[in-house]
Amino acid sequence: MTVPVETFFLHPEAEGTLQSQIQQMIAQGILSGRFQPGEKLPSTRKLAQHLGISRITVTLSYTELLSNDYLTSRGRSGYFVSETAPVPPIFAASPVTPDAVDWTRAIGQKFSGGQTPTKPQDWAHYRFPFIYGQADATLFDHANWRLCAMQALGQRDFGPMTTDYFDQDDPKLIEFIVRHSLPRRGITARPEQVLITLGAQNALWLTTQVLLTQRRHAAMEEPCYHALHDILNQSRCHLSHVRVDQDGLPPDAIPPDTDVIFTTPSHQCPTTATMPMDRRRALLDRAAEMDALIVEDDYEFEMSFLKPPSPALKSLDTDGRVIYVGSFSKSLFPGLRLGYLVGSEPFIREARALRASVLRHPPGHIQRTVAYFLSLGHYDALVRKMSTTLHTRRDTMQQAITDTGLTIAGQGASGGSSFWMRAPLSVDTSQLAQLLKPQSVLIEPGVSFFSGEDKPRNYYRLAYSSIPSSRIADGVQKVAETLARLV
Repeated sequence: MTVPVETFFLHPEAEGTLQSQIQQMIAQGILSGRFQPGEKLPSTRKLAQHLGISRITVTLSYTELLSNDYLTSRGRSGYFVSETAPVPPIFAASPVTPDAVDWTRAIGQKFSGGQTPTKPQDWAHYRFPFIYGQADATLFDHANWRLCAMQALGQRDFGPMTTDYFDQDDPKLIEFIVRHSLPRRGITARPEQVLITLGAQNALWLTTQVLLTQRRHAAMEEPCYHALHDILNQSRCHLSHVRVDQDGLPPDAIPPDTDVIFTTPSHQCPTTATMPMDRRRALLDRAAEMDALIVEDDYEFEMSFLKPPSPALKSLDTDGRVIYVGSFSKSLFPGLRLGYLVGSEPFIREARALRASVLRHPPGHIQRTVAYFLSLGHYDALVRKMSTTLHTRRDTMQQAITDTGLTIAGQGASGGSSFWMRAPLSVDTSQLAQLLKPQSVLIEPGVSFFSGEDKPRNYYRLAYSSIPSSRIADGVQKVAETLARLV
């Protein structure tokens, strides 16, 4: 690797000759660790031209560094950092100098300290990772994804890859969503009613910013997706938490002054409850009665392998009051961060303008790669493969849970990728999670899904999307044994 010539510059206030300044510049780069042994330095001609000095001055500097073993010369290949160059000295850590700025006063609004938990980055090194929403490398279609990415990088797609769409999206991806993805949920939409987002979370944030103010009221499910807690709290709107039951969000429990209702009817997050058709219609009637809007997060509808998914709320909506949130992050991989919003044109217009002011649009290369992966049929094949595998894993986990006597608090009627579990009331599942980690078991404590001061601490989630069937029974057994010690 060659050290970029742009990293070299002469400080206007530096003392000493030009030759000594260059020597000091390179020596400091080596001693600080910025220049590594074996890295190639710019040629004397190139560095001289970059610094605007004579080539002989650079040559003399390199020669002196060569004699001091900072550099080595390799024939006609040039100058390199010597493998035996002086080692960077080890100094005691410098004391941290506090800022002169009073950040408690300077920060106008805080966004840290929310409820969204952090998942271990090394989760794949655990033998029993019962955590939700991570990609399983054994299921993903690496070969065809690579081919689609290469196709998107080709000369024919140079425009879509490099164009600044400003507030627009890749028309090929929009076309597929409108013609293929949405009809599977019973939804009919025009391209002007679809906006690509950086995942479902970004879609929820855009929706919240457009629809809610400090004077408006929102209703959300309890328990609920923890990131939505943070998003709605940051909006400073009036917030009501509506306790879900075995069928999801009960419409009659929604406060009458609600302006926007957030719900996950296909697989309630995190209980995985599926909202029946009669309740879906009752929810639409309740929203019409209050003149409220509904934000439908349909984050996992592809994982309906037990039976076909129920029609989306958006498909039953004749008033235009449902805003639909879809995502490819769960069915492809979470790092993709690609989702979409579907809604009436006045709403999408404002969401599009807000998105443009923050990030313009999701990267064109990512959009075009996904468009190819979808349109060439690879996505459908992947979903079928995942559904078959998850069905097997679900059956294995359900049997293991039955055998060990653990308690299921919620399971989706049509599928999904996790079980919502309940421990005895005396158990804090955060403590349970800590005791399981040394045994190479990861679970998700449920406390972050609840709101308020007196949160129940005995719930937890067991996901099976990232663990092979062969390990599920042993992992569940470890959960049961550790839980028994806490009771």
